Amino acid sequence: VDMIFTGLRKLGVIEGDIILLHVSLKNLGWVCGGSQALILGVMKAVGDSGTIVMPSHSGDWSDPINWKHPPVPDEWVPIIRENMPAFNKDMTPTRGIGKVAELFRNLPDVKRSDHPLLSFSAWGVEADKITRSHPLVPQLGMSSPLGKLYRLNAKVLFIGTGYDTCTSFHLAETMLDDMPMEKSGTSMIVNGKRKWVEFEDFDYNSESFEKIGIDFEKNYEVIKGKIGKADCTIFDIKTGVDFASEWMLNKSR
Repeated sequence: VDMIFTGLRKLGVIEGDIILLHVSLKNLGWVCGGSQALILGVMKAVGDSGTIVMPSHSGDWSDPINWKHPPVPDEWVPIIRENMPAFNKDMTPTRGIGKVAELFRNLPDVKRSDHPLLSFSAWGVEADKITRSHPLVPQLGMSSPLGKLYRLNAKVLFIGTGYDTCTSFHLAETMLDDMPMEKSGTSMIVNGKRKWVEFEDFDYNSESFEKIGIDFEKNYEVIKGKIGKADCTIFDIKTGVDFASEWMLNKSR
């Protein structure tokens, strides 16, 4: 815990900060206490007046017609849609975002937004505000937890991760006029009953995020450091999202 706390202080994390956290525990090397110690260290760094947010996405609740890793046979699609239980923010597990995020969303004082696919979990002073009323579409727009973090001047913190995991850049995609759209669906509670709901939203794509990150660091000062064996980066979410939006706009011209 002390190693995490000390490392975050060196990165400039102070009490009262609002942090959108992306972390790879394996890239930290061995940590006594693992995920629990890491979360406690970040909590200590932001203090009782701060807030921590992590993605708690649940990709297993997406439309099986879009599954690719692995795909399912076409004849399975209607069966899955009919039998998938409704998203439950207290029960539905995360997928593909690591042990730390899964532990974090299960903590008793953590709030989780109620989006069935792209929820966020938050702890601290602003947790309720950030997670409340997450609209079905756009999933990652200005009314989502990402938009609220943007307006709250939060910071993005990578611990052992990079811009390929930078969820906040998806907010920049929603600012474009010509974003392609994608049909999707999920199982959720509607008027007290489980229902398969189809919807259309932006076709979010993170393929360019690493390139955006490289150019971002050429134009803006971000703070770099190490915690354990992990390379760490911290920057203001608003600065990063505004740059990403302009970058995407220029590339589309």
